[in-house]
Amino acid sequence: MIVSWNWLTDYLRLDMPVEVLTERLALAGLNLESIADVGGDIAIDLEVTSNRPDCLGHLGVAREIAVLFDKALRRPAARPATAGAPVATRTGVIVDDGELCPRFTARVVSGVTVGESPWWLRKRLETIGVRPISNIVDVTNYVMFECGQPLHAYDLDRLAEHRLVVRRARPGETLTAINNRVYELSPEMLVIADAARPVGLAGVMGGLETEIGFDTTNVLIEAAQFDAMSVRRTSRALGLFSPSSFRFERPLDPEGTEWASRRCAELILEVAGGTLHPGVVDVGRHPPVQTPITLRYNQIERILGIPIDRPTVARILKALGLEHLAEDEHAITLRPPSWRSDLEREIDLVEEVARIHGYEHIPGDRAVPLTSAPRGRRERVESAVREVLTGAGFDEAVTFSLVDERLGAPLKPGPSTAPMRVDHSSRKRESALRQSLVPSLLSVRAHNEAHGQFDAELFEIANVYLPRPGQELPDEPTRLAILTGSDFRGLKGVVETLLQRLHVGIAPAAAPVEIPLFAAGRAAELRLGETHLGFLGEIDRAQLPDFELREPCAAAELEFDVLLERATTVAQYHRLPAFPSVVRDLSLVVAQTLLWAELADTVVRAAGPTLESVQYLDTFRGGNLAEDQQSVHFSMVFRHPERTLTGEEVEQAVRSVVEGCAARFQAKLRG
Repeated sequence: MIVSWNWLTDYLRLDMPVEVLTERLALAGLNLESIADVGGDIAIDLEVTSNRPDCLGHLGVAREIAVLFDKALRRPAARPATAGAPVATRTGVIVDDGELCPRFTARVVSGVTVGESPWWLRKRLETIGVRPISNIVDVTNYVMFECGQPLHAYDLDRLAEHRLVVRRARPGETLTAINNRVYELSPEMLVIADAARPVGLAGVMGGLETEIGFDTTNVLIEAAQFDAMSVRRTSRALGLFSPSSFRFERPLDPEGTEWASRRCAELILEVAGGTLHPGVVDVGRHPPVQTPITLRYNQIERILGIPIDRPTVARILKALGLEHLAEDEHAITLRPPSWRSDLEREIDLVEEVARIHGYEHIPGDRAVPLTSAPRGRRERVESAVREVLTGAGFDEAVTFSLVDERLGAPLKPGPSTAPMRVDHSSRKRESALRQSLVPSLLSVRAHNEAHGQFDAELFEIANVYLPRPGQELPDEPTRLAILTGSDFRGLKGVVETLLQRLHVGIAPAAAPVEIPLFAAGRAAELRLGETHLGFLGEIDRAQLPDFELREPCAAAELEFDVLLERATTVAQYHRLPAFPSVVRDLSLVVAQTLLWAELADTVVRAAGPTLESVQYLDTFRGGNLAEDQQSVHFSMVFRHPERTLTGEEVEQAVRSVVEGCAARFQAKLRG
């Protein structure tokens, strides 16, 4: 937001150096971007954060200066003289969509003379980087940069039936905007139309056919409130941005709309002559009353670490425009002004007191009182997951939820579903809500490879966004994604280690599955008993170039809520074995279609209670085996908890395993 020094002097006395002014504004939240001398005036470029739209006009900045330097603020009264027939006889307004346009006002000035603006008006606009056009258009721009409320002026005689209709665009409609470009409209867009066709995009830009020209004599002044999300969606969809859309995308002062309309009419009469018709066409609901906020005085010292006396607190808040409602020795209750929609809670008032009183008064070495609180279950499980994965050499990544649409596909079998889009996002390409974390981690790994780091091992705990049929909002499950340069088995080992650390108490079973992102035959669904845990697989090498990757990698994505439900976060005690173990290896010839999980389950059932663990070693195919056969090599560990096992007991258990596998799978010992 660029403000003019000379313009600010219309509202208050500036008797301090510009350096002092900008430093104090910066300490209060309006950071200085630059200062420039523009033909005898000073242009001050201030950074206005998104929560302070009230400072997107000279009056808002002047209001801040008045509070910071204890100055009197002068606001123009905006009381233009009226004459002639009532405005209702000259025009009318119909609002078809009150949700997207909660309020619309219109005034009419007839008999104007359109021409060049006076020097003072041109100079003000040129100082802040706005090109003068004509006196009528310049006034609408001037008022917008004065108070932050955008306005638009129509040539009333070019409006069909001399009236306006605020409605959604109809299929196939187009609009030629004042920038001479033709835009195709969609029913999601709110337009300002006359009786025949659209004449403007609500909150974004006016139309060429009804713009003010040098032959215009009758002017309709529009001042309205539009839904911020609607304006943002339209602006992003058309790639059309303007100072008006920038302001309408933020909450405006609901009580400033009618004042801005009067102020605009007053200045038009001053620079272009004419007659303002009495009254105003005002359609829509009036602004709601702000909710009162109670500030407890003891919270100021508790939070800021310094005492501030009650009269000072009351003076600061009153100067900021808050209405005093009630007060006692312990608290004060106030109502925020209409232009401060960001003031909602007690802590907001504490912050206002702090920034006006001055952050420099808060000592840097003052201890802030803290109260420790036990970590919740989710925090403990997340901490354990991070501990295991960082210990295994992984780094945690934090990626955006909004991604390019090619990264928005879910990690699941079958065709991918289209992601939900956030078209009003400020990021043009990254407008899809991701359904999987793995593509995001692949992009991070590609970034590392591009910078010479080829062994980036990554994980992320975050939400994904799954569309729900018939629902406006998505399902938002939390997922744990792991990406490694290792192979399928190496990553499965990491997952098993994680489950052991969480004391899940059951080994994951892996069943083959086809997932578009993973290589054929190198992907599996992981399950804990009957519960789906996630997917694991090696990235299809043919798809690596799509992610600008050169090195092969494998990925897993797990349902974090399953880990949260199954994890045991309390440390478990287990006695060390008092007796030795016995290890036996077996190689069984089975069908190639047999899953290791099925074979392992049969081994556990047949071996009996002395089997402590079974571990897969490798698979052999070819040689003297039939084409539909494979030899599975695995290891078994036997141990008795109360005595040493005999060789005969172990051999009997091994025979039981062989017999059980033979009975169920026609397995044979490999010779």
